Amino acid sequence: MTPIVAIIAPGNMGSAAARRLNEHKVTVLTSLAGRTEASAKRAREAGMSSGDDRTLAEADFLLSIVPPGEALALARRLAGVLSAANKKPIYVECNAVNPQTMNHIAEVIAATGCPFVGAAIIGPPPKPGSSNTKFYASGPAAGAFAKLNDYGLDVRVLAGALTAASALKMSYAGITKGFTALGAAMMLTATRGGSAEALKAELAESQPALLGYLNRQVPSMYGKAYRWVAELEEIAGFVGEARDEHAMLIAAARFYERIAEDVDGEKKEVDELDKFLTK
Repeated sequence: MTPIVAIIAPGNMGSAAARRLNEHKVTVLTSLAGRTEASAKRAREAGMSSGDDRTLAEADFLLSIVPPGEALALARRLAGVLSAANKKPIYVECNAVNPQTMNHIAEVIAATGCPFVGAAIIGPPPKPGSSNTKFYASGPAAGAFAKLNDYGLDVRVLAGALTAASALKMSYAGITKGFTALGAAMMLTATRGGSAEALKAELAESQPALLGYLNRQVPSMYGKAYRWVAELEEIAGFVGEARDEHAMLIAAARFYERIAEDVDGEKKEVDELDKFLTK
């Protein structure tokens, strides 16, 4: 029997996952309460049907795909309707939260009687014909979530603790998003120091793969920087305050916070980064 999947919320990742499931004849539900017209448009284009929280709780799977800073609040919001639901959906926590936060969310959901999967998404929002987006999953209910492999998702079950997927995501994102922050910061520093042209030339000569990575990742970061603030804070929490790396990751979070403000403001630093990459 084809499952019913609820996805909160219809952002870029959530709507893309919904589209992939919809292509495989899966009914996908979402909540549009308080969402923007842009979100409503994404939901329509992805074939998602809108419902209230009680309706979402009737699905077979409920995937939480929101900015990481909102993940725990969403679980608490849904706890009441999930507790009252006769048929308990499998709650799949897909957000970039650290193991400690994942355990907090799991405790909230466990009290509702719903099975819980700790998951992590690695890769971009899935596009038609692509296979770059993986849903890593851990915990006793991960095998049941893997049934969505039959409906277009790439679910990979990890052995070990409930938080195994979270630990993988924190480690992977710490490398990729941490490096993007460092690269962008040094591009801006070189610009202020008058050595931008020389730095780019040297990268092109001695580190062409590195320059190619920055060319791809820095511009695509602008619109996501606001979400990466909480994610880098989660990664810092994963590392732990007692380690020097914690301060490095918190600094990266503050850098993304500044870039996000610049994106919404004068775009001075965004323009400098673009100039570095295109000149």
